[in-house]
Amino acid sequence: MQKHKGSCHCGRVTFEFDGDVSAAIECNCSICRMKGALWHGTDDAHFRILSGEADLGLYQFGTMTAKHYFCRSCGVSPFSHPRIAPARWVVNLRCVEDIDLSSLKIHPFDGQNWEAAAQQLMQARAAGAA
Repeated sequence: MQKHKGSCHCGRVTFEFDGDVSAAIECNCSICRMKGALWHGTDDAHFRILSGEADLGLYQFGTMTAKHYFCRSCGVSPFSHPRIAPARWVVNLRCVEDIDLSSLKIHPFDGQNWEAAAQQLMQARAAGAA
């Protein structure tokens, strides 16, 4: 399993996660589209905030389920707890060192139609697990 390091733009917030990255999710919801984020999911056991936790701001909207973290100094959003799985993390791969974004398979998520897209994703995952 590969270790990846990342940060916000100013470097106050740093993090790392373990995992193989060959794909990303691109969501077109209002906030992800404006951020231009490419997301990779991970869990608490494989994700660590290394520095700058006190420099993080939190933004929530809508259902107030997702937790969108950003650096209060530079404004960059390096990771979140997503609405679809609030106990997990998603890392913005645009904030990760040494990731060739052009080599990733990008999976679209229709966040503009969140309820239907989430249901479709959960059904696909359940079918894959069966």
